[in-house]
Amino acid sequence: MHNPTISAAPGLIQDRLNHLENVVKSDVENGAYWGARLIVARHGEIGLDATIGWADKERTRPLAHDSVFTIFSMTKAMTNILCLRAIENGQFSLATKVADVIPEFKGGLREHITVFHLLTHMSGLPMLFLLKPDMPIDILDDTIRVACEIVQAIEPAGEKCNYSPMLNQLFLGEILRRTDPKGRAYRDIVREDLHEPLGMTSSAIGLRKDLKERHIFPDFRGNAPINHIGSSGLGENGAYREEFAEMPWVGAVSTAPDIFRMAEMLRQGGTLGDARILSPAMVKKARQCYTGDKPNELYKTLAHKDQWEVSPGYIGLGFSLRGTKMTNHMYGTQTSPETFGNYGAGSTIFWVDPELDMTFVCLTTGLLASNPNIVRFHRLADIAVSAAR
Repeated sequence: MHNPTISAAPGLIQDRLNHLENVVKSDVENGAYWGARLIVARHGEIGLDATIGWADKERTRPLAHDSVFTIFSMTKAMTNILCLRAIENGQFSLATKVADVIPEFKGGLREHITVFHLLTHMSGLPMLFLLKPDMPIDILDDTIRVACEIVQAIEPAGEKCNYSPMLNQLFLGEILRRTDPKGRAYRDIVREDLHEPLGMTSSAIGLRKDLKERHIFPDFRGNAPINHIGSSGLGENGAYREEFAEMPWVGAVSTAPDIFRMAEMLRQGGTLGDARILSPAMVKKARQCYTGDKPNELYKTLAHKDQWEVSPGYIGLGFSLRGTKMTNHMYGTQTSPETFGNYGAGSTIFWVDPELDMTFVCLTTGLLASNPNIVRFHRLADIAVSAAR
């Protein structure tokens, strides 16, 4: 007898997926945020693929299936994946010192920072969103030069887990570029070694010309830590309008289906179709916790703000992990400890639960402040997991 509560996707309960979609619709109707593109899958089969709400507060532009989002720090996932790939190709290793690849970085405590420290947010570098007031952030040569000139470590590498909004992936992107056997630009490495093999046809570093019509310019709603200045003078936060921007920490645009393809590659141990990006061994290693019981200093501050219990940072090789402590977390409390993924400023997230064999992608419009964003994605994750049978 047919059970109407079970979706076409194996292992998912349709009623629970419907509930998840209705919760997001209610959020949007109540003005918590403007809209969302949501994909939930299990065993690689999509059970929910929803386009909800609007691109803007005024509700003049509906979201589309192929809307292109600025994904902010989810860009770090692309940079990190390609660094893990470069390690497997022998271009450098986790133990490689940054200063050995970027000689301008030599000096003081910086001498001891390795690729491992950058990937795990234990570099000892300061938590910066901007290098200099009024400085454009979209030209990689300039940001590397200035960072090497003015930024010093504030503590020895490995001592603390302090989330890096900018610097860690800035240097990782430059290490990718300087060790590339073909001498390519960072943006071309991402396109040729990640986006094209995975069929991520609507993704780019910088706002590629053919994606501009579908792009949703981010509404920060007063939650932007800085004005992200571009070199072409394209207005407030204009760096996100720059076609040739190279910001390895925040500079990518993508769609929900494209991010889903990247997440599925990770769920399947580094392979999607005929494309092999990473080995299963590397993906498994990347989702182990390397920060021990150290709290993430940024999220420790956020926890104190709302009297939440402070959690360990739970960071792997370039991925945020769920871990075991039952506290407020963007992956909720029902996902397994090795659940891993990335997220971007108050609006975007993906995670993969290897135990449940589940993939979750959610890209939203109308940024939330940090703690409300954590609560939002926590709640959606818990509902999504309840759809697994």
